[in-house]
Amino acid sequence: MLRRGKGRSLSTDYEKEREHMVESQLARRGIKDKRVLEAMRQVPRHLFIPEDMRSLAYCDGPLPIGHGQTISQPYIVALMTELLELTGQEKVLEIGTGSGYQAAILSRLARQVYSLERHAALAQQAEKVLAQLGYDNVVVRVGNGTLGWPEHSPYEAIIITAAAPEVPQPLPDQLADGGRLVAPVGSQWSQVLVKVRRQSDLLIRERLTAVAFVPLVGEYGWKE
Repeated sequence: MLRRGKGRSLSTDYEKEREHMVESQLARRGIKDKRVLEAMRQVPRHLFIPEDMRSLAYCDGPLPIGHGQTISQPYIVALMTELLELTGQEKVLEIGTGSGYQAAILSRLARQVYSLERHAALAQQAEKVLAQLGYDNVVVRVGNGTLGWPEHSPYEAIIITAAAPEVPQPLPDQLADGGRLVAPVGSQWSQVLVKVRRQSDLLIRERLTAVAFVPLVGEYGWKE
């Protein structure tokens, strides 16, 4: 069952824009998971970006959120979420909270979300918006995302929302048996989206599509 937040009612115009986003940017490009599409309809993306850019909230592209970070293109958010194969019972680890938008989407589709962000100001703002919207199954912490969050492992799903030269070594070790990890891997300028599935002691890796993300900074990522 899809989780719903307890947030305030939203602008009819924004609701229409979200519906158009789902139909034109997601469904037409092959996003099929009905729960993912409904979560993208529900979550108010405009509340996760600076006020002076909210007129662009449902455009087909990423937007800056400060500190050299971005909120990802809606299609990429939906694609990475769909690849996690969430059913509603999972514990999910997100590396790179950013604005909190991806965490909000995950919160509608999973049992519990743990999210790591290295910029304290972004983490605090994301926590504030998530709380205002009633998305209370997300825990945000400031920390080095490349190390993961082993205290709450194993996770049924891990999503990395910044690019590393390779999947950070500690993260597959924090996957549950059968768990899925989705991450952009490559150079600082272009990457390939990869999906890793743990089957007992085996890690099965699949290369998917070209993407472009901001760099993942940390011990197992890029240097600042």
